[in-house]
Amino acid sequence: IEIAKNKQKTFPELVIVQEEKRGYGSAYLKGLSEAKYQYIFMADVDNTYDFGELPKFINKLEQGNDLVVGNRFCGNMEKKSMPWHHFYIGNPALSFFVKLFFNIKINDIHCGARAITKSALNKITLYTSGMEFASEMIIKSAKSNLRITEIPISYKKRLGESKLNSFADGWRHLRFILLYSPLVLFLLPGIILFFLGVFFTILFYFSNPNILGYQFYFHPMFISATMIIVGYQLMFFAGFARVYAITHLGEVDKRIEKILHYITIEKAGLAGLLMLFLGLSFLAYILIIWIKSDFSSINQVKNLITVLVLVVTGVQTISSAFMLSILGIKEK
Repeated sequence: IEIAKNKQKTFPELVIVQEEKRGYGSAYLKGLSEAKYQYIFMADVDNTYDFGELPKFINKLEQGNDLVVGNRFCGNMEKKSMPWHHFYIGNPALSFFVKLFFNIKINDIHCGARAITKSALNKITLYTSGMEFASEMIIKSAKSNLRITEIPISYKKRLGESKLNSFADGWRHLRFILLYSPLVLFLLPGIILFFLGVFFTILFYFSNPNILGYQFYFHPMFISATMIIVGYQLMFFAGFARVYAITHLGEVDKRIEKILHYITIEKAGLAGLLMLFLGLSFLAYILIIWIKSDFSSINQVKNLITVLVLVVTGVQTISSAFMLSILGIKEK
């Protein structure tokens, strides 16, 4: 700040904006809200980036790109300017996930040197206050169909002590990425597990199939029942992540909003109560048979597994409906 104030004497048009709230994202949110010109350049002022390369970013914007991100890995990187675990693990891994989940061809997702047009900035809504802000800007730009490119840049050793917490900030990045990709992470695996579980549960409930010369009885139903329960919960997790992204991170998804309009907490709760009632009724039926047999051994394993699935999924439906309702409350 002192250096910037000294520069004001030479460049009176220089505006200094201070944000009291700590955090990488908080500082940029404040600065970006004050930016008034057509092109906006961003970079850390810790001596790691060469501001003499700024014209390279502007040239790319003038060629029609909306967001230009630097790539430190294909530029001139000074030795020991980046910790080994960032160089070999953190940055490559998180960049890989972003490329995989969002089809973004950016190889250095966390590069702090980048430029964006004011018009492009107005098309995205940025919220995060921490280091995950770097990922949020790129992901939301991609989801808004903005034109993104990268350029090789130099990178040097930083001056001063880093405030970055590798594991905590890395997790914040990964958590944000996963929040925006529930389809890949939760929904598809959930659907596959759920319907495979339903198929095999029905198969082994009504028959004892002979597969590859082996006779199967009720034992595989324990696995298929687990698949149903886990798959069902994963689908709800996908809903949790999507609703949170809509109500708290400024994401827009008309399909989810329409689904939530028709599937209310009352309807979902009623469906859950129905499954719970069926499961408990089935359990009461088995209990009556057991009492009538004078508490002797009875062959009701398949029915008991069915009871387990109905009761657990019923409770899952009721509790998840309440959770979706809570996440659906928008913050002011």
